[in-house]
Amino acid sequence: MNGTAVWLTGLPSSGKTTTALALTAALQERGFRVECLDGDELRRKVGQELGFSKEDRMENIRRAVYISKLLNRNGITTVISMIAPYLEMRDYARAELESYVEVYVHCPLDECVRRDVKGLYAKARKGEITAFTGIYDIYEPPVSPEITIHTHTSSVDANVRQIVDYVVNEHRHL
Repeated sequence: MNGTAVWLTGLPSSGKTTTALALTAALQERGFRVECLDGDELRRKVGQELGFSKEDRMENIRRAVYISKLLNRNGITTVISMIAPYLEMRDYARAELESYVEVYVHCPLDECVRRDVKGLYAKARKGEITAFTGIYDIYEPPVSPEITIHTHTSSVDANVRQIVDYVVNEHRHL
C-alpha cells in the first residue's frame, strides 16, 4: 500500500510545524510508517541555493514533491509542512502525488505576527526580509482543502485528531 502525502499549508507562524510534528507522532502511534518533511529543514538541506522568488519557491516545492513521491511509493506517509503560498504550487503537488491530503492551517495574520518566535514578521516590516509571505508576498488560501484546522481557536490535540481521523478513514479506502 502506498503512503499518503499530508500537506500542511498556511502563513508563517500559523502552527504548521507544531501540528506536523504532533501529527507525525500520532500517526506513528497508530502504526503508520511516516516521515515529516519540514519546509525550513528542506530548504537548509536540499535547497540552500534557492531564494524566495516565485520560481525558486516552485523549485523548492518540486523537490519536496519528489522526495514525498519516493517515500509514498514505498508505503511511507509524509507529513509536509510548507507554506506553498501559491495555488499553482499546491495544484502541482496534488497532480503529482497519488494520495494527497491538503490541510489548511488557518490562523489570522495578526495572530501569526503575535506568535512569531523567530522575529521574521518584524524583520519583514523593517524591510530586512523581502518577499516575505503575508507581508510583501501573497498567500493564496486553499480553495477546497480536504481539511481546515484553526490553530488560533483549537488545540493542537484537537487539530491532530481531526487530521488523523481523516487519514485513517482514507487509508481504509485505498
